[in-house]
Formats: sequence, C-alpha cells, structure tokens
Amino acid sequence: MPNKRSGGGLSPTQQAAKFLGVSVLAGAVLAGIALPAVGALGLAAKGSVESFDELPATMKTPPLSQRTTILDADGGQIATVYSRDRTVVPLKDISPYMQKAIVAIEDSRFYQHGAVDLKGVLRALNKNAQTGGVSEGASTLTQQYVKNVFVEEAGDDPTKVAQATQQTIGRKIRELKYAIQVEEELGKKKILENYLNITFFGQQAYGVEAAAQRYFSKSAKDLSIEQSALLAGIVQSPSRYDPVNDEAEATKRRNTVLQRMAAVGDISQAQATDAMKAPLGLKVSKPKNGCITAVKGAGFFCDYVREVFLTDPVFGKTKEQRAKIWNQGGLTIRTTMDPQAQNAAQRSIKEHVYKSDEVATAVSLVQPGTGKILAMGQSRPYGFKKNETQINLSVDQSMGGGMGYQPGSTFKPIVAAAALEDGMPANKVYSSPYQMPYPSPVSACDGKRWVNDPNNPAKLENENSSEVGPYDMREATAKSVNTYYVQMISDIGICPVTTMAKKMGVVRADGDKMPQVPSIALGTQEMSPLTMANAYATFAARGMHCTPVAIESVSRRVGDKTTSLQVPKSTCSRAMSENTADTINALLKGVVEDGTGTKAGLGSRPSAGKTGTTDERYAAWFVGYTPNMAGAVWVGDPAHKRKMSGITIGGRSYGKVFGGEVPGPIWRDMMSGALEGKPVENFNTVHIPDSKPRDRGDGGGGDREDGGNGDNGGNGGGDGFVGGLVGGNNNGGGGEPFPTPSFSIPEGFFRGQGNGGGNGNGGRFG
Repeated sequence: MPNKRSGGGLSPTQQAAKFLGVSVLAGAVLAGIALPAVGALGLAAKGSVESFDELPATMKTPPLSQRTTILDADGGQIATVYSRDRTVVPLKDISPYMQKAIVAIEDSRFYQHGAVDLKGVLRALNKNAQTGGVSEGASTLTQQYVKNVFVEEAGDDPTKVAQATQQTIGRKIRELKYAIQVEEELGKKKILENYLNITFFGQQAYGVEAAAQRYFSKSAKDLSIEQSALLAGIVQSPSRYDPVNDEAEATKRRNTVLQRMAAVGDISQAQATDAMKAPLGLKVSKPKNGCITAVKGAGFFCDYVREVFLTDPVFGKTKEQRAKIWNQGGLTIRTTMDPQAQNAAQRSIKEHVYKSDEVATAVSLVQPGTGKILAMGQSRPYGFKKNETQINLSVDQSMGGGMGYQPGSTFKPIVAAAALEDGMPANKVYSSPYQMPYPSPVSACDGKRWVNDPNNPAKLENENSSEVGPYDMREATAKSVNTYYVQMISDIGICPVTTMAKKMGVVRADGDKMPQVPSIALGTQEMSPLTMANAYATFAARGMHCTPVAIESVSRRVGDKTTSLQVPKSTCSRAMSENTADTINALLKGVVEDGTGTKAGLGSRPSAGKTGTTDERYAAWFVGYTPNMAGAVWVGDPAHKRKMSGITIGGRSYGKVFGGEVPGPIWRDMMSGALEGKPVENFNTVHIPDSKPRDRGDGGGGDREDGGNGDNGGNGGGDGFVGGLVGGNNNGGGGEPFPTPSFSIPEGFFRGQGNGGGNGNGGRFG
C-alpha cells in the first residue's frame, strides 16, 4: 500500500486520516488528560497539527520479547529464561470467547470505528467535564496497542518506560498518529492478534498464551467463556484485579465483563448468568524463569550459556546489541550439556560434599577433540538462600566466576609437556633434594631473567622429608616431587612453560597475565576448573587443543518466522606433538596406577590424571581424563579462608585433605557414571625407558600424597638397607612419616631408603 503519491504528497487515504486526526486530536487528548483550563483546548488544537507533521512517518515495531528455552544435547529442557514471559500465538490459536471478551470490555465499537472513536471521545469529554477529572478514557484498542508497542520498545529501562506511559499531550499525539497508520496497514484482525500478544495480564505474564498458562495451566485456544472474561478483565488493572491475590475483586470484574459481552450480543444473557455463577477455577502455574529453575543441577551451566551469549561477538557486535537480542528472547538454544554426564556429576558431588560444608567443590567435564562442555556443577546450589550462591565456581571471573584457585601440582604436567617439546628426554633425572633454594638465575621471556634474592633466597621443599632424589620424570610425576619440577623449569626456562600454557588455553581466572616466575611450576597461579579440564583434554586429544564451547545451535523466532543464528565454534590447534602428549599420557597413567591418584582409578577403564594440593591446604584438586572425556574437580573454600586440616567434608572427618583423597573419589564416581555404557578406549602411550639404576629402595605403591594407609603402604624395598628396615614392613606402616632417628646419622645416608610406609604423608605444596 503506497504511503505517498509519486509527487511526494500524501495519498487521499492519508489526507483523510490526517484531517480526522487533527480534527479530533484536541478532544481525544483531553479525553485522557485532565487540564486546568477550558482554553487549553485551543492551544492543544493549534499545536497538534505541527506536532502531527513532525512525527516520523512509520512507527518502529520491535519484535515482541518472548521466553527463551535452553536445551541439553539430547533436546531435553534445562531451563526457560525471559525478560518477559510471552509466547506469541496466531489469532486462530486464541479462543473466540477471549477475542470477544477483550473487545467487549476494552473497545466494544472496535469493528465500527477507525483509529479514533469520535463518539467515544465526545462521551469521555462530557463525562470528564462533569467530574472535573479523568474518570473515563477514550483510547481505542488500536491506541492501546500502540502504547504497548512504546512500552515494549522501552524494554527494561525505567526512564524509557516512564516516557512511554506518561500522561502528556505529546505522547497522545504520537499515539494517535501511529494508531491511524496501524489501522491502515494491519487491519482489525491483525491489530487484535497483536494486542492480545503484547498486553500485560499480571503475574509476570505478557500476552494471552502466557496468561492462560499462568492462571489456568492451559492454552489460550482452550479458554472458556468465564476464563476469557476473567483474563479480559485483568488488563485494565493487573494489580487490582489479580485473581491470585484478590479473588473477590477479580470475580466482580469478571462478571462485569460477562455482562458487557451479553450487552453487546457476544453471548446470551443466560450464558452470562451461568458463567457468573461459576467459580474462578484457577489452576495457577507459578512463573518459572531463569537459571535458578534449571534441572539436573545445571543452573551454573545455564548461567554460563547466558554469559557466552552476552559476551561473544558472534551474537552481535556490541554488548548492547547482544543484550537486546537476549532480552527479546524467542530463542531456542541447544547446548553441549550431556544429561548423563551432568547427572553423574551431581550425584557424585552430593555423595561427597554437602552444601552446608565449610568448603565447596566444583567440577567441569569436557570432550577432548571438540571442546564441548559436557557437564558443570558445584556443591553450593544456584540460588539466593543460605549455602547457595550465584557465583559459578567452575569458570573464569569474566564469565560469572570467582578469582580462581591455585591448581597446585595439577600444573606440573604442563611443565613436563614444555620440557618434552624442548627436547628433554622422558627419563631425565634431577637430584631433587628434600629442600632447596629456587635456582637462580632462570631465563624468562623477552631475554629477561628471574633472579633469587641472594640475601634472603626463596626456598621450597617437598611435602615430606623422606622425599629425596634423585628422581626421574616418571617417579617424580607419580610422587609429585616439587624440587624435581622446579629444577626442570630452571633448566628449560620459564618462557616455554608459559607459552605451552597459553597454547593449552591455561590462563589466570582473573584475566591477569601469567607471571614470569619459577614458582608457577608448583601451580601458584589461580585457575578455574573449566580451564584445567579443558587443558587436560589436550593431552587426551594427543596434543590438539580445542577452545571450550557450550552452544550447539540457536534458532530465533520473530513473529511467524524462525531463523538460525550463527554460534561460536571451537577453534582447534596443535599445542604439542603427538609424541609429547602420548608421553604425558604414560606419565599420568602412572599417577593413577601407582602414584598419588590411585583412589581416582576407574578399574579396567584406562585413565590418567594428576592430584594437586596447595600450600596450607586451601585447595585440593584432581584433574584427569580418559581418551574420550576430561574432567577437573576442585575442593576448597571459595573465600580462601578455611584450611582443610581437621575438617569434616560430606560427613567424613579428615586430618589433612589431599588431592587424591577427596577430589579423587569425586572424579572417579563422576567419570564412572558419565562413561557408563560408552566404549572403553585405550591411550596411545610411549615407552619411557628406565633411568640408570640407582642405589635406592623402591618401597611400593602407597597413596603417597594422601599419606597412604596400611593396605596400600607396600613392602619396604630390599636394596635400601636402612630404608627397608625402618620404613617398610609387611603392613605398609600405615603411611606414617619417616621416623626421626634417636641417633646421629651422616648426611645422605638414607639416599637408598625403601619407601615402604606409603612414603609418609606425601602431598604437594604446589
């Protein structure tokens, strides 16, 4: 339909519309606004023509905001989120009774008049003049629709909402002009459809479909006469006529609507009388909005999806553009979350850590080779009550997480990978004393060097005084020997390690740069569980690092059309050679089979991983993987105040918490459930030749980091005379620390000791 003639003038229809609009403008405006003087009518009329002409020719009609549905990888619903709870439906899917009820009570002459009801204007003016105020308005259904469009366009901005609803002549003029345009372009049925989809019905329900579901738990197409009358009556004042909070007032209003329907001939008087006798018959469905309603404990995963949408440029160039799309909703987001893995993670968390515990746990699962996030959960649920939180403990600060946690010895395999890529042999031996100052100087990036303070040198030590080298890489990794790894990083330099970390996607949770200091070998820089899970997925994928992704697809419904949006894609790149990754796999298999991570073992299913326990036991970790799944488990105090010594977690008391003792079993149970029914895959590993024979006992496979126990302590090594005699016995010594002798022993005498007592308390600072 043309808006203008070829010469640029108004079409005959528009000229008539303008004439009608200007003729009744002052009266229509004053019918809805109380002005102090009768003379204002002339002023309003005089200014109305100019204001009318200055308005843009076309009204902007933003897409109606609707609910967004977030699905798991199998299509199951995780949660619904919305700025406004609305489901847009066509007129054919709205009960005829509902259509008649809203017209009868809001604008009974809707089908007889144009954009402005002149008869209604005169009636309202007369009534308002008699009362001296605004006791009756004259807005048509079309005008009300236009006003609702202004409100919708304002979104959640309170200033814009106030401007869209303020009682001023300027707004009324704008409303009237666009009502004329809408009448000409859309027609009555489409206007009615749009109005019923846009208007507010109270109880967070926008549009008739959401209202029908909210109050009666049924679709709009199935509404009865009395139900339709109730909903139509709410529109005038959703708070006053709220049937949930004031049944009597709502009933009175419903009956008014029913009587009006009978008066205009939409229903018979008998139908109206019968309907008035009926109870309200509410079957209220409470609003279910936001990630707090997510199933399977996936509230934090849901929140992560939201953060991805609001921060990734693929969904819009600016933050404002992305937020606008999110708030408008109408999205169906299929995610990467595997329901089996998510259920397994939540079961394991619930079994091992209580939400009321002094410390918390957070877990993440990632698929190697794709970067798909399969599960995410934590012991403190998503919420606002005691022992609940809105902070996602699994992710970086920029994505709704905290400041991160020191990963401890779980960082050591990254150092090993850097060393192997640098050409270091896998059977490299270092002296690895119990205690030593940090070597100095150590090369860093850009030709810089780290230098220890000669006057007050920084020192480090192993967890237990019985941990004295020399060690090779296999044994040092299995036992998580601090001094070995610091000697390693001082040998290759810091820069290869930070470069390898970057290739593996390992960054600080707070976004700061990784410092060029040798202590990073011990995991002193705060990371998130998702970061560590995804890093270890690189080992499982034989050196290919893939950036994490949470969204598989997004479709967007606007009106009757559904379109697909682009989504972030995982970017995969080679972080290390296959040989290096396979070597790390061999090293970390040893950790699970005969090292600090034995309690995390998956039985016949091959697995690899690394424990980590930080200085002062503020945090404990287990990060591990199979060829088809990688996962990280962190346990600690998010506030970094409670040390995990003399503590009860999940109903069990612990003298000291180690990475293999609490996080390890969480990881084991989580992975067992997540992988149940899935094929057993084997690692590609390389043979690591033994280092040259050393004059030392090898006391067996205790849980070294966890202090071991009588069953796991093993026998003392036969070659280490004193070690085998004192440290080892047939019962394994219960993992007690190496005893302090009561006589003087020359330094270095115990180099050949057997480690029969489970190597004492084990544990790592890093």
